[in-house]
Amino acid sequence: MRSVAFHTLGCKVNHYETEAIWQLFKNNGYEKKEFDQTADVYVINTCTVTNTGDKKSRQVIRRAVRKNPEAIICVTGCYAQTSPGEIMDIPGVDIVVGTQDRKKMLDYIEEYTVSREPINGVSNIMKNRVYEELDVPEFTDRTRASLKIQEGCNNFCTFCIIPWARGLLRSRNPEDVMHQAHQLVDKGYKELVLTGIHTGGYGEDLKDYNLAGLLRDLETIEGLKRIRISSIEASQITDEVIDVLRNSNKVVNHLHVPLQAGSNTVLKRMRRKYSVEFYADRLEKLREALPECAITTDVIVGFPGETKEEFQQTYDFIRDQRFSELHVFPYSKRTGTPAAKMNDQVEEEEKNDRVHRLIELSNQLAKEYASRFENEVVEVIPEEEDKEKPGYFVGYSTNYIKVRFPAKPEWRGEIVRVKITDAGYPLNEGEFVRVLDPDAATLV
Repeated sequence: MRSVAFHTLGCKVNHYETEAIWQLFKNNGYEKKEFDQTADVYVINTCTVTNTGDKKSRQVIRRAVRKNPEAIICVTGCYAQTSPGEIMDIPGVDIVVGTQDRKKMLDYIEEYTVSREPINGVSNIMKNRVYEELDVPEFTDRTRASLKIQEGCNNFCTFCIIPWARGLLRSRNPEDVMHQAHQLVDKGYKELVLTGIHTGGYGEDLKDYNLAGLLRDLETIEGLKRIRISSIEASQITDEVIDVLRNSNKVVNHLHVPLQAGSNTVLKRMRRKYSVEFYADRLEKLREALPECAITTDVIVGFPGETKEEFQQTYDFIRDQRFSELHVFPYSKRTGTPAAKMNDQVEEEEKNDRVHRLIELSNQLAKEYASRFENEVVEVIPEEEDKEKPGYFVGYSTNYIKVRFPAKPEWRGEIVRVKITDAGYPLNEGEFVRVLDPDAATLV
């Protein structure tokens, strides 16, 4: 039996796609090995969101070549899509496939086995208008399942290379989304995380169907308890989407809404498609519909030309909007993007200072948000055993509060009621109340 080992860099979409590629190998009789073991084939799923992503991808490729010089080295993902030539130049690389045509990977392996000639299977992603259907009936990680609903992005923000790596927006066929959702629920998953490159843009290229329609259809699936949207732009939080959230019993009370900057002048340089006033209006409407909703966000600090005043505007906006957590990124030049060529690049020292200020603010906001739920009972899916406290598990509530509490291994992946006894950040302490689904596990 031939063996295959995987290494995934980057985002949740890449992790989802590695699972999909593994299904292709599994159906062809391959055995799965750990990446640090000797395997016949190594598949490296690369990231190119930053220059560092490229560098890490190259390091992992070389690691695989060193591990087994006789193995077939197959490189896929975003870095493979944007820079196939660079990857083909790495000694030992045999096959390069980009962010489409993953189904051809096994054919390429057979072809290479015969010819021993390196294969560059990367084609022009910008010409692609069709979503590549890759089925994932189950995941190696048993607790929450990702459900990819779209591919690509039409935004072309000045700091971002992703449209060139992923192509333009393509939505997955609604019937295929529903089919996979049913498959995953039948496998026992209680929570589905809708994911994609520009998830909230789902349906923009479909006729008479959109994200709100998909959420309504997913709501009808028996046995599905939670629907989580991995990320949604402010412009995609339409009144119709808010209406669906208000009336839903399954969409969780947590949304990740990327901000990137709280200054209109910076947003304009970034080529983001909203103002801070519009963004604030959407959050206000959202909170009217879901008063306890957790809003998390992304912020880029030190974007070219960001003045002290612009940074202060971002700081004040974030403080006033009461986010429940921030993901803070110092701006880093991405070769091939307009922002990399902009004047007035911010000094690293200044950038780091601003990053630390925002991380402190994030910690403060996260503690304030969590403290609202002290002595409250929340619903948590136990995900993994706590490394420091035997007999304790860690999981997330519907509103994305991380809780540690005593649990039994057989409750992993089930929904458990937990009382938060000590609110904090990044971890809240809780006590077990009961298992929600009496059919799923023994009630205590």
